[in-house]
Amino acid sequence: MNGPIALTQLPQKNIFRAGDVFVLFGELFGRGYANGLVNEARQAGMSIIGITVGRREADGTLRPLTDEELAAGEANLGGKIINVPLMAGFDMDAPAGTPTPTEMLGKLTLKTWTEDKLDWDHIATCREIGVARFKTSLAQVMATLDGMIPDGRNVFFAHTMAGGIPKAKVFLAIANRVYKGRGDRHQSSQVLLDSDLGKLILQNFDEVSANTFGHLIEASAAIRERAERSGGQVCYSAYGYHGTSILIGDEYQWQTYSNYTQGYAKMRLERIAQAAWEQGIRATVYNCPEIRTNSSDIFVGVELPLFSLLRALKRENGGAWAEAQWQACRELLSEAGALDTVMQRIADFYATDVMKGYGNFAAWPMPNSQGLADLMIGASDDIVAMHKERGALITDLLSALVIEASGALMFRECSAPSGPVLWLNHDIIARQLNQAHG
Repeated sequence: MNGPIALTQLPQKNIFRAGDVFVLFGELFGRGYANGLVNEARQAGMSIIGITVGRREADGTLRPLTDEELAAGEANLGGKIINVPLMAGFDMDAPAGTPTPTEMLGKLTLKTWTEDKLDWDHIATCREIGVARFKTSLAQVMATLDGMIPDGRNVFFAHTMAGGIPKAKVFLAIANRVYKGRGDRHQSSQVLLDSDLGKLILQNFDEVSANTFGHLIEASAAIRERAERSGGQVCYSAYGYHGTSILIGDEYQWQTYSNYTQGYAKMRLERIAQAAWEQGIRATVYNCPEIRTNSSDIFVGVELPLFSLLRALKRENGGAWAEAQWQACRELLSEAGALDTVMQRIADFYATDVMKGYGNFAAWPMPNSQGLADLMIGASDDIVAMHKERGALITDLLSALVIEASGALMFRECSAPSGPVLWLNHDIIARQLNQAHG
């Protein structure tokens, strides 16, 4: 892929209606992109069916949700949840009586982790067990789901699984340095990826964020064929990240957060969609803009592009509604005129030679650097400090807008998707919001 393939037109078609089925392939937690799609499915009157990753007991045993947990999950989703644990990844899997990959990482120390070696034959066995466990449970889920989808209905499968960081204390300390560290506390992301620890994490990211999409497409083949044979249409969406075009100066330009360690898995996700597309399956990865979520907050500075959305709202003829968003943001800052200072800080940030050096799409995902960390984390910390409250940030407000717009764009585009990998850049996000609120 030589460059981003942008969604340039607001989708006009919507085939989904009451009685059709929306399947959320990933659990609905807190704030995040999935909420935008679920809201669209609710408004369309679709039957909503979800799954669960299950829960871990103190000894690591994976179990279904309790009755109380299931009831809370279904109330949050607004639909039924198939209560078969679909925890992806293999970091907690191992042959009986042998250590899991997470337990293996427990022996690493902050002094020796860059040189410490892992038993890759054992890890390969753990990975096989984890994948087999997931696919066995997925077959059970699909058998149940098949009985919940009437003939002739349109079916929307929304893949939302992501992540895969093992819960190892040594990695949490390293991650704080890689993603949050400035000055002497900075840690090179490339050193992490070159270590056995990093290589294990990349494998687990692949299994959670990417390969689950392929397993979903394969395991739902019978449902897909029956639905299409009886007059329905089936589509698959997945959430990607591969940088975003935002307003820099007077034009939209591609930029990215670095180092986005999960980027390798996100590119694998794109390839899975492309392979399915070539087989005539409507599978699309939507590369969405940067937002703040419970999981993305580890990446300090990932939220900085959000401020440019304010300029895009005006650029795309948002009128009074766009001005109202600017005013709402002004009111979150502690001093009058502070928003102008913030916007100038963002403009200066993207004008630096450091950030220009990270504008190479073909080299993505690039490693971090001392200069990038000091610049990006410094800007993020300074802007947060300008707010009245740390719990009420401009980036929270703008994240909610991006979630709303991306949900609407993905939902409608999936009625007649134009390709297997599409970027939702700030121009189309702004136009969607302006159309909805103007």
